Amino acid sequence: MRKIPSVCDYFMIASGASTTQVRAISENIIEKLAKRGERVWHVEGEREALWILLDYGDVVAHVFNEDTRRFYELERLWGSVPSRKFREERAKLKRPRRSSRTTKVRKKRKKR
Repeated sequence: MRKIPSVCDYFMIASGASTTQVRAISENIIEKLAKRGERVWHVEGEREALWILLDYGDVVAHVFNEDTRRFYELERLWGSVPSRKFREERAKLKRPRRSSRTTKVRKKRKKR
C-alpha cells in the first residue's frame, strides 16, 4: 500500500435511506466503540446528516445518505485499494405471542 496516501489504515463506508437513519447509524458506531474504549477524534456533518464522517485516527467511518453516496462514489476514488464487503444484517423481530383468548376468537370467526 505504499502508493496509497496514508490518510488512515481503513475506511468504513455505510449508508442510510434517510438523514434520521444516517444519524442513528453514526450514533450507534460511536456508542459501540465507546463501550470498547475507543473514542472518536473528530466528527463532521452531524447537523445535515447527508454525510457523517467519524475519525478514529487509523479508521475513518463514512456514513452517507444513499443519494449522497451515489453522488460522491468514494468506492470509485479508492478503487485500487483492497476492499471487503459485508452483507447487510437485519435484526430479527419477534412477533408478540397471541393469548389463547385471541386465538380462540379468530378460530370462531373463520368458521362462519
